[in-house]
Amino acid sequence: MIRKSLLLKLYDSAGMERWNDKMRPVELREMDKQAHKMVIAYMLAKSEGNNPDLDWIEIIEGGIFDLLQRIVVTDLKPPFFHRIEKDREQYEQLNRYVIKELKDDIAELGNDFFERFQYYLLQPKETINRRILNAAHYYATSWEFDIIERANPNGYEMAEIRKQIEEKSEQYYDLKGIQLLTLYRNLKNFSNLCGELRFQIRWSHLHRIPRTSVLGHMLVVAISSYLFSLEIGACPQRCINNYFTGLFHDLPEVLTRDIISPVKAQVVGLDKLIKQYEQEEMLKIYAMVPQTWHADLRMYTENEFEGRVNAGPETKPVSSAEISKQYNKDSYNPRDGEIIKAMDELAAFMEAHLAVQNGMQHPRLKETITRIKDKYNNTTICGVSLGAIYKDFS
Repeated sequence: MIRKSLLLKLYDSAGMERWNDKMRPVELREMDKQAHKMVIAYMLAKSEGNNPDLDWIEIIEGGIFDLLQRIVVTDLKPPFFHRIEKDREQYEQLNRYVIKELKDDIAELGNDFFERFQYYLLQPKETINRRILNAAHYYATSWEFDIIERANPNGYEMAEIRKQIEEKSEQYYDLKGIQLLTLYRNLKNFSNLCGELRFQIRWSHLHRIPRTSVLGHMLVVAISSYLFSLEIGACPQRCINNYFTGLFHDLPEVLTRDIISPVKAQVVGLDKLIKQYEQEEMLKIYAMVPQTWHADLRMYTENEFEGRVNAGPETKPVSSAEISKQYNKDSYNPRDGEIIKAMDELAAFMEAHLAVQNGMQHPRLKETITRIKDKYNNTTICGVSLGAIYKDFS
C-alpha cells in the first residue's frame, strides 16, 4: 500500500522547477508537466483505436515509473540526461542508482510492481505504449517551450532548443494521435484546455509551500487510486478506470475554477448547482473530442465519487465492497468512486500537511488535517486500512 515516504516523493515533484535557467511568465513544475503528459498520452492511446498492441496498464505504469525516475535525477538538465541515455552502459548505471534510491519506497507496493519498475528502467523496449509516452512527453515539453520562447525571444539557446524538440517530436509523427493533434484544431484545443489547469492553483486563497495546481492534484489522485486498486486485487479495467477518473475528475474546474469545500458546504444547494453547471459546460469539452471518447469522459467527470458497473443495459451504482465481491471483472467496466474520493481527500490532506510542515499556520489548513485524519482513522475499503496511511503522519 502507498505510504508516507512514497507520497512525499510524489510531492517532491511539486517543488521541482522546470526551465529554471530561463525567464518564465508562469511557474512550470515537474508534477504539472507529468500530469499534462498523461492527459496527452490518453489522447494518443485513444486515437490508436483497437490496436492489439495497445496496453493501457503499461501506459499508466510507464507514466508512474517515468515520474519516479525524474524525481531522482532532477538535477540533470534534459540535454545532459538525453546524452546519458545514448550511452547504454551509463544509462543502465543511472537507472540502477534510481532503483536503489526508490527500492524501500516501492517495495511496499509488492514484489510484482517493483519487478515491473526494474524491468521498465533496465530493459526498455520500443513498444507502441512506450512510444505513446515518449510522444506525449515531447508534446508537453513543446507546449511549455512555446511559453518560454515568447518570454525569451532572443534568449540564449532558444533556436537550438526549438530544433532539438522538433527533431525529437518528428520521431513520433507516424502515431495516429500526433497526426490528429496536428490536423484537428479541436483536439489541440482540448490538450491546451487541460494544460491550463496547470495555472489554477489549489487553495489559491492561502499561501502554501509547495503550491500545487489542479492538474498536479489530479495526477496524485490518479496514481494513488491506481496503486490502491492494485492493493485490493482489482481487475485491469477497474485499475484503468480508477486511474483515469483520478486524472480527469477535476476537469470541469477548468470551466468553473476551484471552489473550496467550505464554500460548497456552507451555501445550501450550491454543490448541486455547481454540478449542474459543470455538466452543462462540459458540453463544450465534448465538442472538442471524438464522440467515441464521450462515454469515458462522462464516467471520469460525472458522479466521479460514485462506484459504478455496467450490469445489464444500464450503469448501476455500487459500493467498492460489492465490486470486489461480484463485479471485479473487465466485462463489468467497474469504477470505484469510494477509492477516488478517499484518494482525493488524501491528496488534500498532503497539501495541507506539507504547507503546515513548511511553516504555514493558517487555521483552515490545520482544520483540514484534523478533519480528514479523523474521518479515515477507522475506515477500510475492501479490507485495506486507510487509517494505516494517516498513522504514518502522527
